[in-house]
Amino acid sequence: MPRAQARHILVSTEAEANDLKQQIADGADFTDLARRHSKCPSGARGGDLGEFVPGQMVKEFNDVCFNEEVGVVHGPVQTRFGYHLIEVTKRED
Repeated sequence: MPRAQARHILVSTEAEANDLKQQIADGADFTDLARRHSKCPSGARGGDLGEFVPGQMVKEFNDVCFNEEVGVVHGPVQTRFGYHLIEVTKRED
């Protein structure tokens, strides 16, 4: 069964997500930004969500984690929780 590992930053607005994505592109540390800005409890762990299988996450999140490039910050991805920046850190098929 496929497995993925990812970290994310969850914020309330698309504008905030875009601003954080630009900061990361400019060299800011993903883990540090997640700790300071993420509204998800995983923010305390730098946004780390650990390992999961298809179907454990909401569809929009799942689609990124199992279809998009590993090691790249994707997003903003909108879900019912808000806007996510998602980095797939590992994936096994």
